Amino acid sequence: MGEPDRGRRAWHDGLLRRRVAAGLLAGAGLVILGTVFVVLPGVVVDHDLAGASVAAQDRLKAVNDVRTTLLQVVGGLVVLFGAYATWRQLRVSQDGLRATQEGYVTDRFSRAVDQLGSDKLDVRIGGLHALWRIAEQSARDREAIISIQAAYLRTHLPWPPAGPESPAADVPINDIAPLETRAADAQVALTALGVLCQHREQSWVNLSITDLRRADCDGLWFPEVNFDRACMEAAGLYQANLTQASLVSVNLRHADLTTAILRRARCILADLRAAKLVETDLRDADFTETDLREANLRKADAHGAVFHRADLRMADLRGTDLSTANLVEARLTGALASEHTRWPVDFDHTAAGVVDSDDPGPEPSPLLQPPGMTWQAPPLRSTPRPRRADQDSGDRDPPDWHHSSSVAP
Repeated sequence: MGEPDRGRRAWHDGLLRRRVAAGLLAGAGLVILGTVFVVLPGVVVDHDLAGASVAAQDRLKAVNDVRTTLLQVVGGLVVLFGAYATWRQLRVSQDGLRATQEGYVTDRFSRAVDQLGSDKLDVRIGGLHALWRIAEQSARDREAIISIQAAYLRTHLPWPPAGPESPAADVPINDIAPLETRAADAQVALTALGVLCQHREQSWVNLSITDLRRADCDGLWFPEVNFDRACMEAAGLYQANLTQASLVSVNLRHADLTTAILRRARCILADLRAAKLVETDLRDADFTETDLREANLRKADAHGAVFHRADLRMADLRGTDLSTANLVEARLTGALASEHTRWPVDFDHTAAGVVDSDDPGPEPSPLLQPPGMTWQAPPLRSTPRPRRADQDSGDRDPPDWHHSSSVAP
């Protein structure tokens, strides 16, 4: 029983000491206030009078004026102290709210990433949309989410195709469903990536060696994105932004790049046969050794573009601005040109095999074009026929091209 009694006594002693201290502080405060409002005003007035005699009523008025001033000063200090205390409380509340929000975002982030590994398509799509929303709301998480989406595309859509559900690499493009049909989750990741890349901070995003056949990239932003060795055959890239993108050895056959921006893009060794580049910005792009046979470059702006050793046979160059382009060793046999095509100074396009043709006039509205879901890629006229058995390996004759009745896009 001795230990509880001693503890209770110690608690009572501590409470008594706190009450005594509070009483002393209150007494000291009253003494200070009394001194300030009772004694100090008279001292101030006597100091200002410097011994001069005044009427008692005037002296009392002066003392009251001093007291009023002191009350106003004390009131102002109280207001300032209250404002400071409120500001501090607001800061503490904001810090607590921010910490709560960050914890909430972290929890949402973790749950969304977990959803990406689900076996159910709708769960994966939900996770990708959740990440997209987090990236739009949290700038500090945007770069990480962009990297996650790019990695998701690289692992789920490798090129050449690896999964049993992916169409084989040699399947004709007209037999392949659009990406949003055959891999809806990948299309969501690609769309989110093309939206978020418009405001990203990191320099490069890696989408190389991916299977993006018939992908819908219309209006998306992919500046400084690495598409090296990707397959983007028949992809829709209408008004897409590919500024300074790397497209080395990429497959863009039959792709729609109408009014897209490929300024300073690296398209070295790429395959753009029958690609549609109508009114496309190709300024300063590098198409060294690129296959552009049957490509439609009508009214494209190719100022400063490099077509060194590029294959432009049967390409449509009507209205194309090539006035400052590099056409050294470019093959132009059968390419179409019009009176509005602009060539480099002293370049003899007739000697290069270019065929003069009538200008096509205004381009049709994109709203009148067939939708990507039903569009069929015409067969390539430039596909070489199989070599005959009696031809030896040293045959240097030009290949025999198929000439179908299909028209270049």
